[in-house]
Amino acid sequence: MIANTIDQEIKQAMLAKDQARLRGLRAIKAALLLAKTEKGHTEEINEEAEIKILQKLVKQRKESATIYQEQGREDLYAVEQEEIEVISQFLPKQLDRADIELVVSRIVSESGATSIKEMGKVMGLANKELAGKADGKLIGEIVKAQLGQ
Repeated sequence: MIANTIDQEIKQAMLAKDQARLRGLRAIKAALLLAKTEKGHTEEINEEAEIKILQKLVKQRKESATIYQEQGREDLYAVEQEEIEVISQFLPKQLDRADIELVVSRIVSESGATSIKEMGKVMGLANKELAGKADGKLIGEIVKAQLGQ
């Protein structure tokens, strides 16, 4: 569980005076605490939920980094990139495009999907199997390409 190691990581970053790592770790801790104290949550957050939270943090930072880069704000862009690196260290290893294509083609053949009309069914199965291991946008592109053939 990620929440169990964050406090120790924060202490190490503080001792090392690593400001970039400290910012990323504090963002993770804040997001996990917020999710834990949300209405309706009384027990610990499971690992799957933690991964989703971290993916959301990375996605937010990527969007911000893109905006900063378009506006020529390299200083802010660099901050976002540093935080993405720190947060990504706590996520499962991401699969490359070729591996995702193999999984999606297996899902397409097993589900019997033949047209783009069945994209929702294939996406549901693919997202479930590749949760935390691949970006949803990339999965969507691959599914669309394979069903569109």
